[in-house]
This record gives sequence, structure tokens and C-alpha cells, in this order.
Amino acid sequence: MSTSKKIREKIWTKLHDVARPDTRFHLNFAEVIPDFEGSEDAIDRVVVDSAYEESSFAFITPDNCLVDLRRRMIEDGKPMVMSTYGIYRGFLYLDPTTVPKGAALYASWLDGMEHFGVPITLEEIAQKGRLDYLVTGASAVSVNGVRFGKGHGFFDLEWGMFTDLGLVDENTPVHAVVHDVQLVNDQLQPSETDILVDKIFTPSRTHVVERRAKRPHGVKWPLLEPKQIFETPPLQELQRLQGLALY
Repeated sequence: MSTSKKIREKIWTKLHDVARPDTRFHLNFAEVIPDFEGSEDAIDRVVVDSAYEESSFAFITPDNCLVDLRRRMIEDGKPMVMSTYGIYRGFLYLDPTTVPKGAALYASWLDGMEHFGVPITLEEIAQKGRLDYLVTGASAVSVNGVRFGKGHGFFDLEWGMFTDLGLVDENTPVHAVVHDVQLVNDQLQPSETDILVDKIFTPSRTHVVERRAKRPHGVKWPLLEPKQIFETPPLQELQRLQGLALY
């Protein structure tokens, strides 16, 4: 069993005690990064951070623990891009000005994002300018910033696409929101595709990653199966934009 899989399974056991069940996947952590008790307290820490305050165009993952962050962003008038489940339908763009007063909470849920958000291509994201802030949930994250998702590598793939188009770079703030039980007190060795985070927000603390290792750049095409490319429209779009042969 790989180190990352061992860490996920160990954390998932602890997470059962604090996770809020998902309406579709319940507590199946292999399919969903759940909300958890105290997530609102963690988000209170996020929104007073300078990276959030200075952001004007962010990418926020569809993780359940970020519902309150998406709500706060809508109320603060901050537009965002969010990926759809599995990136199967690409990305959604949400303009807070399209959300009626009093509907911010609904719009922050995944069903609400589907209602108020509009599909957006990679090229259209690029036309709006660089993404200046990224926030993600995680199954677990180490104190040196190594993040483990559900095991499918979606966030790493999204980062690869964004870096290939110059939408983010080494200096773009990347933050993680997790429960305290998901913070691993070990220095872990990142893989060639791991996107290390700068700060980790939990209900009880803000952890700043010291001496973060360099992040990878670009989509690692040799690591992808043709089926994954076929099922992920943004990957096909990126190939067209880069002039690569389609699978």
C-alpha cells in the first residue's frame, strides 16, 4: 500500500467522527471531500487572510468544506471559477452580481453553483485574466504542504492546465481548508505532480508552510490514460490550444 493511501485511510477513520454526511455520497470519502464540524470557523480564518482580501478572481474546488467560503465570496462580490465533479463537464464561472440578494447560501451549494454558474472554457478563463487565488479541500495535508485529495488527482490536473496557460504560477497563493484531524504532523516527500499549499486553515489554527518546495508545471501527458483525456473536455481543449495530436 502506498504512503498516500495509508495516510488517507488513517485520516478517513478519524474523519468519520467529525464529517458532515454528503447528500449523495454520505461518508464515502473516496468520492467526496466532506464538510466537517467547525468548517465555518476555518473559513473565518481564511477571509481575514491577505490573500483572500486581495483576491479578485479565484479558483475554488467543489469540496463540501468550502461551501461557506463560496458563500462569503458571493457576498463579498468576488467572482470565481469552480470545476464540475470529476471535471467531466469542465468548469463553471460564477459572477456574484447574478445571485439575488438572500440567495448566496443556495448559490454556494453545488446545485446552486449549477443554477447560477455558467460553463466556461479554459480559453474564456484566460480572457478574464490570471487567477490570483486558489483554495482547496483535502483528504489530508501535511505540515510541509503536501496535499492528498480523494486519490484521483483532479486538483493536480487543474493546476497543470492552469500553469500551461499562464493563469497561475509559483507565486499564486494556494490554501487548503481541512479539519484538525486531517493535518498530518509529518514532513512528507511530494510526488512530481503534487501541488504544495502555502497555508492550511483548520477550525483551531492557521498553519503557514515554511520553505515550501517548488510546484510542478504543466499537464504531465505521459501520466494520463487516453480514457481520462477523452472524458475530460478541458484536456481536449488544452490539446487543441497547444496544437497537440488528439487521442
